[in-house]
Amino acid sequence: MGERVAALLLADRLRPGRPLGLATGRTMEPVYAALARRLGRLEPALAAQVRQGWCSFNLDEYVGLGPQDPASFAATMARQLVEPLGLDPGRVRLPDGLACDPDGEARRYGAAVAAAGGIGLQLLGLGLNGHVGFNEPPAGAAVACRCLALSDHTRRQNAGAFGGDPGAVPRRAITLGMAEILAARRVLLVVTGGAKAAILRRALGEPPTPDLPASWLQHHPALTVIADAEAMG
Repeated sequence: MGERVAALLLADRLRPGRPLGLATGRTMEPVYAALARRLGRLEPALAAQVRQGWCSFNLDEYVGLGPQDPASFAATMARQLVEPLGLDPGRVRLPDGLACDPDGEARRYGAAVAAAGGIGLQLLGLGLNGHVGFNEPPAGAAVACRCLALSDHTRRQNAGAFGGDPGAVPRRAITLGMAEILAARRVLLVVTGGAKAAILRRALGEPPTPDLPASWLQHHPALTVIADAEAMG
């Protein structure tokens, strides 16, 4: 499955267009590893074209963490994407988790996405409470990039990167909103594992509601869902 997603991401980079929208999390680790393998198999001229033309915006970042913190999403992207693909770090953009004014940084980041023409292909994972990015429920379809409080549920889910301690997970994050996600030209939702099966069924099968942010994806005209057998169960 990682190879299939990687192929779609790479194909998007080989065509002129809008930036990629990227995500972090355990689901994405094999995707980025497969992307590095595929890039390594390209003809040198094509690989150089991908690197030179790379432009991406990550969905989110923890407030209070900078690139030097190994648990930050900036550090994660450096390890999993920038270094293996040999990318210019400046072409892989994230919110500044150390900004003095997180609300202002959210507005700046959303404006930067808009100035770049919006997202071309948006890669998404799915949270166990139905969040995409860090759009915690309730989240309407029109909410834009913002700083918000993370739920206890999400902090427990993400505790693995913080020594297993939910209390060490930052309490706030900056995230692109459902507005930016739904404005993407294409959306690619990647879901793995049996633990996600119930929430995936609800997200795709129940009427869209703020209480299940991923359910707004049903309205997207170019949504692709790639799920393993366990998640489809």
